[in-house]
Amino acid sequence: MYKKKILAFLCCILVILLHTNACFAFDATYVWSDITEEAVATSSQMVDSNSLKLESEAAVLIEQNTGKVLYNYNMHKKLRPASVTKIMTILLIMEAIDSGKIKYTDKVTCSENAASMGGSQIWLDTTEELTVDEMLKAICVVSANDCTVAMAEHLAGSEEAFVKQMNEKAKKLGMKDTTFKNSHGIDEDGHITSCYDIALMSRELMTKHPNVIKYTTIWMDSLRDGKSELVSTNKLIRNYSGATGLKTGSTSLALYNLSATATREGLSLIAVIMRAPTTAIRFSEAKKLLDYGFSTYQYKEFGKKGDKVDTLPVKKGIQTTVDLVLEKNAGCIIEKGQEKNVKQNISIQENLVAPIEKGQKLGEVSFTLNNKEIAKINIISKNKVEKQGTWNMITNVLSHWFTLCRG
Repeated sequence: MYKKKILAFLCCILVILLHTNACFAFDATYVWSDITEEAVATSSQMVDSNSLKLESEAAVLIEQNTGKVLYNYNMHKKLRPASVTKIMTILLIMEAIDSGKIKYTDKVTCSENAASMGGSQIWLDTTEELTVDEMLKAICVVSANDCTVAMAEHLAGSEEAFVKQMNEKAKKLGMKDTTFKNSHGIDEDGHITSCYDIALMSRELMTKHPNVIKYTTIWMDSLRDGKSELVSTNKLIRNYSGATGLKTGSTSLALYNLSATATREGLSLIAVIMRAPTTAIRFSEAKKLLDYGFSTYQYKEFGKKGDKVDTLPVKKGIQTTVDLVLEKNAGCIIEKGQEKNVKQNISIQENLVAPIEKGQKLGEVSFTLNNKEIAKINIISKNKVEKQGTWNMITNVLSHWFTLCRG
């Protein structure tokens, strides 16, 4: 009789476990502290009226992490990029390195074609080999055309094939104003881009391949056991606080171009100048753009990718809880003085039931500035929670019951 009562009791518990929907009611909306983060500044400051009175023909300033345009003057005007072209070449080289296709220590030969390029160069000889590391140094520091073509041929078999890859990458990045005809930027009819497109590829390079900074911040160096001196073409590396790169370019037709990158107090900016009348003006106007950005905006970070947001109960799972984490880094660029007006809210799914996949979206955090949504980030499960089978449920009930009996 006593055994029958125990069996009946266990069956009742099992039915409750299988069918109940009353467990773990959960409040779905939170205000997450008073820290003001992720998102982007409002577009109120984006102008196309040359309010900074630049002498260059086109310019743009963007925030590196978000891509937000902070200043715009003729940013979509199609112009000759000159050696700023090499940003795309460097990007494809860094992609090949980071994907494991090539290594920094790989030896690269020089073809007759590469040796004959002229313009900025280190006078490569067809009998010598340099490493990928040395080639990158020459391209980034002194804009070497011979090294650029040698690397293009090394990666794609020919410069023509490499240029095709450049245009394919430009299309993927949304560079609608761009057509590349070569890998180096020597003037060629139809070889054009815009300030905005240069900013796009600069951002891709700096955010996805940060190791490039060890080359783009070199002021002076050497190759060939000190026999070849290298001095950067980018004067901002030496005289602008926080400068991280990136690339100069000039020809008689393109005039003077520059993509300048800098970071201060967590705020990373990209300033692009095209068709400046002199080399001095391109640097002074890039500094003017960067100064404007750093004096007007700030970047606030509130969380890193994988940071824990909460732990929630899970019904019918082998594990009884799941950790919720941020899907990506979270931060915001806002105008200075606007922090107090940014509000953030977390919305999380109620009544979680297994199975739950790792990385499954379970909520989101949103940000508003003056009642306007400026960003949204997913909240995901950190781990997988498998659905509990009947045998697991019975085992758990028995374990719980015997624990109570001992008590």
